[in-house]
Amino acid sequence: MNPRISETVDAAPDATRRMSSEERREQIIDAAIAVFGAKGYVGTTTDDVARAASVSQPYVVRLFGTKENLFLAALGSALERLLEGFAAVPSVGDLHARGELMGQAYLGLLEVRGLHQILSQAFLLGAHPVIGPAARAGFAKVWRYLRDEAGFSAEEAQKFLAMGMLINTMVGLRMTEEYGKDAGMTELFDECFPLSIAMVLEEAPRVDEPW
Repeated sequence: MNPRISETVDAAPDATRRMSSEERREQIIDAAIAVFGAKGYVGTTTDDVARAASVSQPYVVRLFGTKENLFLAALGSALERLLEGFAAVPSVGDLHARGELMGQAYLGLLEVRGLHQILSQAFLLGAHPVIGPAARAGFAKVWRYLRDEAGFSAEEAQKFLAMGMLINTMVGLRMTEEYGKDAGMTELFDECFPLSIAMVLEEAPRVDEPW
């Protein structure tokens, strides 16, 4: 397994005791977010996720039943963590400042390997009879949060989402490899992450990493 996600996928809360079934379930979901994010829904198997989580494939099937159910659980967890991250941002009167803090919270979620990518993967599955509705509902929930909870105007919410999608694209393309090599991509990174470039370069997946 990739050592950069070992804490997320492998580690038990207490190495001196057996993990509970709920803890094991969360470990599998973390692995699923990472693997689905990197390989997509079609390109991922339950065996891929089982290997990433260091459990058996029959155990994954016993807990989730199907790959479809596993993807839905992973997507639901990713969306929940996203909204929890936004909700944890201090309430400040200046909406611009609040947007900056929420943007930092979004970048902080790079520590959840694959979270940004699985959201992008889900938003491409609109025609899927089961995942499509779940993805649309999740996207709409994020929009409602920005408008109703964060207090953004429609224009501000649109710009925030657009920046988030740009970040997802850059992470999914593993563009950190181009930083310092390609002048245009270096400029784009510096423009998008003026205060967080070191963290992004450290946390974002690399081309030679499986996820």
